[in-house]
Amino acid sequence: QRPLPFYQQNVFSLISPINMPNKECDMVKFMVKQDNWEELKVSKLQAHKQAFEKMWLSFLKHKLPTGLYKKVLVILHDSILPYMNEPTLMIDFLTVAYGIGGAISLLALNGLFILVHQHNLEYPDFYKKLYSLLDPSIYHVKYRARFFHLADLFLSSSHLPAYLVAAFIKRLSRLALTAPPEALLMVIPFICNLFRRHPACKVLVHRPNGPEDMSEDPYIMEEEEPSESRALESCLWEIQSLQNHYHPDVAKAAAILNQSLSEIEDDISGLLELSAYELFDKEVKKNAIDVPLEFEQVRGLFGKKNDIFAEHFTLD
Repeated sequence: QRPLPFYQQNVFSLISPINMPNKECDMVKFMVKQDNWEELKVSKLQAHKQAFEKMWLSFLKHKLPTGLYKKVLVILHDSILPYMNEPTLMIDFLTVAYGIGGAISLLALNGLFILVHQHNLEYPDFYKKLYSLLDPSIYHVKYRARFFHLADLFLSSSHLPAYLVAAFIKRLSRLALTAPPEALLMVIPFICNLFRRHPACKVLVHRPNGPEDMSEDPYIMEEEEPSESRALESCLWEIQSLQNHYHPDVAKAAAILNQSLSEIEDDISGLLELSAYELFDKEVKKNAIDVPLEFEQVRGLFGKKNDIFAEHFTLD
C-alpha cells in the first residue's frame, strides 16, 4: 500500500493541469452535441466552475506534505482562484498558510492579495504578520522577487499610518546591513519609494542628532508589534553605513538619500530578480582605463606613513 503523500502527489499531478474556459462560448470541445445542449449542465460555465471548486476544496481539506503545500500555493493565485465561483472559500486555507511562517507564508501572500483587493477580505493583523516575515533570510530566499513585488503593492496605499511604514523602512534597513549587493540594489530604491509615498517618514533621514550606532538606537528590532517598535524615533544610520559599502553601485544608490528625492518613483521591477551572476558579469565586461595597483596614492619609494622600510633605510 502506497503512503498517502505519494497518492496526494499523483492526484495533484492530475488536477493541476486542469483549466477553465473564460466564457461559455469557448466550451465547444465535445464529441457529440445534443439538441437540448443549452439546457444541460455540461454547457454551463458556472457548473464547470462549481465542479472545479469542489475538486480543489476536497483535495485541500487533507493535510499536505510541505513540498506539495508549496506547489499548491505557487499556482493558487492564477490557476485556481480565478476559476472558482466563490474564491472566498479559500480564506481559511490561505490564512492558515500565512500563519505558518517561512517560505509558505511568502507564497500565501499572492492568494491573500487577490482576496484582500478583489474580494474585500478583512484580515486583522495582516501588516503585523507581513512585518514579522522580515528576517535575515528575506534577502536570500528563492521567492524574494515575489515577496518584494507584493510588499510593494501592500505598502502602496498613502493611507497607511506613518509608524507602520517607518517600522518597515527601519527593519528593512537593519537587515540590509548583512544583505548581498544584488539585494541591496533592489531594497534601497524600494525604501526610497516608501519615502516618496509617505513624506512623514522622512524624519528618519532628516534627524542630524539621531543615534549613530545600534547601541544608541531607540528602535526595537525584536518587537513584533510595529506600533511599539519606536521606529519613528530613530534614524537611518544603516543606510549611511551602506554609503561606505565595498560595492560602488551600492554606495552610490545609498548616497541618493543625501539628496532631495524626486516625486517620480523608481521602477524596481527590473531589480527584483537581479542576481549575483549578473553583477559579476557586468563587472568583468567593463574595460578599465587605469588599472589600480595600489589603493593608496604612491608618494615615493618609502612614502607611506609608518612604513617599516622607511624606519630602517634611507636614500639620503
